[in-house]
Amino acid sequence: MLRFSTAGESHGESLVALISGLPAGVPVDQEFLDHELWRRQQGYGRGGRMRIERDTAHILSGVRHGKTIGSPIAMTLANRDWKNWEEILPVGEGDAEKHKAVASPRPGHADLAGALKYDFKDARYILERASARESAARVACGAIAKLLLRALGVEVASHVVRVGSAELSREASFAEIAAIAQREDVLLACVDPESEARMKAEVDQALRTGDTIGGVFEVVVHGLPPGVGTHVNWDERLDGLLAQAVMSLQAVKAVELGRGVTAAQSPGSKVHDAIAYEAEPVSEDAGKFTRFSREHNNAGGIEGGISNGEDLVVRGYLKPISTLRRPLASVSFETRETTKAAYERSDVCVVPAAGVAAEAMVALAVARLVIEKFGGDSLRELHRNFSSYCEQIRAF
Repeated sequence: MLRFSTAGESHGESLVALISGLPAGVPVDQEFLDHELWRRQQGYGRGGRMRIERDTAHILSGVRHGKTIGSPIAMTLANRDWKNWEEILPVGEGDAEKHKAVASPRPGHADLAGALKYDFKDARYILERASARESAARVACGAIAKLLLRALGVEVASHVVRVGSAELSREASFAEIAAIAQREDVLLACVDPESEARMKAEVDQALRTGDTIGGVFEVVVHGLPPGVGTHVNWDERLDGLLAQAVMSLQAVKAVELGRGVTAAQSPGSKVHDAIAYEAEPVSEDAGKFTRFSREHNNAGGIEGGISNGEDLVVRGYLKPISTLRRPLASVSFETRETTKAAYERSDVCVVPAAGVAAEAMVALAVARLVIEKFGGDSLRELHRNFSSYCEQIRAF
């Protein structure tokens, strides 16, 4: 089984990423890994921390001569800001006078709930691990998963469909969405310049008023054949696994598969994707898996917990960042008196970055199911099994 885990704190020495269960022989492109990490740091509305960090994945094990070797891959991502925090957050006892307490919890963050859970008298240690800085390690793991999927012809990309009340005004093709990853100026990662300009105005308004703003990103998986995931057990459904993967990201408060939200208020005749059949055989060159086709993709590529051959479409709804430059009311941990919430250097809008992190989580979830279904200790074996299955469903 494909598994991954992360360790590290926001202002610690480094983040650590560990991923295991990959077959041997997957090409690992260091430039691609670092570009994925760079993408997570971009976007209009990011804060000062992103001017300090220059994330790069330092691979310690599991990759030799540019390919996976079947053993666990360990990576570190150094925090450049650590030099400013060494005496504040030492591993040893250190000087208590230099500790920088988070003395009043921020509404919307893990501060208070975590302090109560772990019996801390301030929220510093909660903040350090709960921070979205941790998602950089997930992006590193997700980049490896993307490279595995790419070797099978499966691609994962994301774009922003809403910031505040400004929304993308048209449908986007996968080619348009995938092209965002190659931009030098990510801005708000929207495929439509006019819609992006309206989104930018929303961020500017939040910045002027000392506020923050959320939005909606969409992750699309292109090239996945039908049959990934299953209906037979609740914890093996593709839709459930994708929802958990994206919901686990910091600040994501809702997940939508396909047109799930609008489907809830529409008649079935307007929701379900009618099925057609083409008499002519399907060739691999056509990029199709079966003779069955859909006019629409309201289901988001999933029916009954199983991929149906259409693009997987997953949306994440991101709440505004909890740290405000005009802090909300809170309570002092020490005196229990009303005060303002603590302020930590933060962003105004992170919707594009959240989309990149969600790409990683979706890629990891899909790669896990692909490995489970097709098996193989080497990429060559996995590819052979995958290709054989695709031939089978083309002939169905």
